[in-house]
Amino acid sequence: MHIFRNFALVLLGALAVACSPAISPEFGAPEIIPSPSGDGALGARFTRGPAGRIAMSWMERGESGATLKYSVLHDDGWSPATDVVTDERMFVNWADLPSVLRVRDDQWIAHWLSYSADKTYSYDVVVAQSIDGGKTWSDPVAAHTDGTPTEHGFVSMHRDSDGVALLWLDGRDTANEPTDNPLDTSMTLRAAILTPDGRRLNEQVVDDSICDCCQTDVAVSSKGPLAVYRDRTADEIRDIYLTRFVDGQWQPGERIFADNWMIPGCPVNGPAIVADGDLVGVTWFSAAGDRPVVRAIVSTDGGTTFGPPVEIASGRIAGYLGIAAVDETSVAVSWMTLGDASGNPILLRRLGASGELGTVHTVGTSGLLRVVPQLARDGDALVVAWTDKIDDTSRIVTARMAIGDGR
Repeated sequence: MHIFRNFALVLLGALAVACSPAISPEFGAPEIIPSPSGDGALGARFTRGPAGRIAMSWMERGESGATLKYSVLHDDGWSPATDVVTDERMFVNWADLPSVLRVRDDQWIAHWLSYSADKTYSYDVVVAQSIDGGKTWSDPVAAHTDGTPTEHGFVSMHRDSDGVALLWLDGRDTANEPTDNPLDTSMTLRAAILTPDGRRLNEQVVDDSICDCCQTDVAVSSKGPLAVYRDRTADEIRDIYLTRFVDGQWQPGERIFADNWMIPGCPVNGPAIVADGDLVGVTWFSAAGDRPVVRAIVSTDGGTTFGPPVEIASGRIAGYLGIAAVDETSVAVSWMTLGDASGNPILLRRLGASGELGTVHTVGTSGLLRVVPQLARDGDALVVAWTDKIDDTSRIVTARMAIGDGR
């Protein structure tokens, strides 16, 4: 199956982008939503519950490790923060973000990272579940069964009929003795389904060589779950791949575009995906040829095929992307840029399914550069969350931007 419909369509799409007028300005000015986070908060992450409500999780450092917290967005703002766990061995990191997901009814699941050994990058993906709406949580269990003191993380989750399907970076093979075959010591992409009673089903290797520390992402379209990640070849080409979840198994990944970014180390800059019915959007960062760029592709058939890649932005770009569905035929993409002493701007732009681009909007700024802002649609607005340094401490900032018709 080809990611793009055909080469001729790619060329026609590229010409259409070059010649078509931009979408008119379509988002209102950002309005700050009071954040439920406290001092030392970082690593906001959005998930969406069955009723469409956005849940935001984050970490707060304390005297003994760190606490994973979450809040739910309502019409009048965020609910009071709820603690999931305080873990003295929690791995707190700006790029590898825990999550809290409402699965169904009163069932919730949370994941975070916890050190498995006294080494910098030896930690497990641990998971806890709640069956009383997040009031109490089960004892944590590892999502994986290898037991090696290696790196595990960058988790994406989606609901499954048997429970929750998890996808993660798994470093168990990195502990092997080096050989002439780089696959023997590569980071792998693995998956499993976790049932409500803690059983693991359908464990599999999705890809046996991927980038060491780039985020993964997953979305569920009308045709089923789709996931994106940064691959790694023996020649150190680290482009973005897409995999489909079919009959309980992830299929072999396909490269979505030949950036041919050759880089000998991990850029810590993963892709993002969104799905809303038949609409699917994917965005990613590349610096192939020392030219930083943000690109995106859009599908209107549930991710079966995609239109040609569109360049969203280039120049002084840091990446760290977000994506949200705006309506049935367009998405919004957010990214971080390199700023000055006043802060690093978080920008946002709309992309239509036919390749038309909207105006670039400034969402806000952060005194930190290594931040992964979160982006989601909530009714007739986009909601954004990011970490900022305020009064010598890190805090979560959230804002809302009204959506216009853009016509």
